[in-house]
Amino acid sequence: MSDGDPADDIMTATYRALCTHGYADLTMQDIADESSKSKAALHYHYDSKHDLLCAFLEYLYDRFVERTSDPAGADPAAQLRSLVQTVLDKPEDDREAFETAVLEIRAQAPYEPGFRERLTRFDDYLAGEFERLLEAGIDDGVVDPAVDPADTATFLVTMLTGAATERVTAGRSVECTRRMLAEYVESHLLTDATEAQL
Repeated sequence: MSDGDPADDIMTATYRALCTHGYADLTMQDIADESSKSKAALHYHYDSKHDLLCAFLEYLYDRFVERTSDPAGADPAAQLRSLVQTVLDKPEDDREAFETAVLEIRAQAPYEPGFRERLTRFDDYLAGEFERLLEAGIDDGVVDPAVDPADTATFLVTMLTGAATERVTAGRSVECTRRMLAEYVESHLLTDATEAQL
């Protein structure tokens, strides 16, 4: 995750520490132990663990945008399929322990406005991408014009978030979600189902 930048070093250390300790037991010392910096140096950049984790969520957001922006495909229908698949696919460097730690952070969002604000950015961005593709698909004649882009985008994000949560909490595969969303996209959103599948 790091490319030699001091900020990236801290983010990489935070990632490793979360994988090892989870959210609840994580301390600034744990992060320092994974970093080339001392605990005092971390506190120079971040007043608290909360502040550091807020910065880490922003870092993850930037990586998520990089991974999901500009989905592959020659038209909005293909790009819609591609975006769903990309979100369902775990990045190669993801670990189950890390996903669990992020879910712990998400569980704190109702009580931690800083976490809630940053986590909401993920959902808002993804909903915006789906809405954009659906609107473009309607304009191009490949998405049913009766589809409400905003409501459909919200539904897709809710399904994908739920699948990710089930993967962590119940060890449930996302393959059922992948299959059912593929069917939903083809039968309810597109005007002309193609051979391309998720």
